[in-house]
This record gives sequence, C-alpha cells and structure tokens, in this order.
Amino acid sequence: MAMTSRLVFLIAVLVASSCTTEAMKKKKVTNIQFYMHDIVSGPNRTAVKVAGQLTNSTSSNWIASTFGSIYVIDDPLTATPQMNSTLMGRAQGIYAMASQQDEFSLLMTITYGFISGRYNGSSFSVVGRNPVMNKVREMPIVGGTGVFRLASGYCLAHTYSTNEMDAVIGYNVTLIHY
Repeated sequence: MAMTSRLVFLIAVLVASSCTTEAMKKKKVTNIQFYMHDIVSGPNRTAVKVAGQLTNSTSSNWIASTFGSIYVIDDPLTATPQMNSTLMGRAQGIYAMASQQDEFSLLMTITYGFISGRYNGSSFSVVGRNPVMNKVREMPIVGGTGVFRLASGYCLAHTYSTNEMDAVIGYNVTLIHY
C-alpha cells in the first residue's frame, strides 16, 4: 500500500512539473513605447495634489519643501509626444514626493491601462522609485491584467519636455508575460 502511494505521488509530481515546464515555454516578451502627459497646472489638470506641505514653506530647499506631497493622477497615454496624437490609454494612480535631500525623486504606484489596439482592456502596474532628474529612469513592472496577466519587466522613462511642473514623459516598456 505504501509503495502504491509513493508511486502515485511520484507520477503526480512528474505530471505537475511537465505542465509547469510547458507553461514556462509560453512566456512572451512585449515592447511598447508611449508618452504620458502629466498636467499639474491649468484648467485641464490630470494630476491633483491631495496631501502635503503648504506651498508657502519657508525652506530654501525646494526638494525638502515638497517632501510628503502626494498627487493622484489620470494621465493620458499617447502614441507620440503630441497631446492630440492617438490616445492609447491612461496612467492612473499616485505619486509621492519621496526625497528630503539633494535628489528629486518620486515613489510611484501607477497602473497603465490601454483602451485601444491589440492591448485594449489590458494593463500593467509599476511600483517604484523614480529619480526624476536622471536622464533615464528604470522602474519595475510588478504585475498586469488581460494580455499582460502575471507580467513582470521594467520600463525606462525619460522626460521628453516640461513646462514648469507639467511634463511629457516617454516610456519604453519591456513586459514578460504569458
């Protein structure tokens, strides 16, 4: 009886490992490029400050005076840097001013959702530090939905243009998913 139980267990382990191996072979790599429009000022804002220090802080250090500020965003994602180009989706989430010292950095928790094309209805999420003043910033992809279910990977962000606090950020994204 014990021998039969061991044999059944061994067969179950072999079947499970072959299924896992088959699933692992089906991983896909997808590269996407888009532009995020983060508009903090004016009547059509896409980022709104919901918490933080008063803007009339007496600190001479701009970075320290913004520490703790939190913004909620609903930014359009477009195919080119022009706001009137094809709308691919929206970036929705929060970012917080996370530095008190010499480097302006954000902590970002954002989901990038797509509303057109072959990725329609799919999304991926980024949670990580964004040292804004670096020419290129790398941030981790921690999950996804739809076509990007169980996604991992990374995104490279670069600031395309700024107008005071408003910015257009280019993203080059590498997703690994099933």
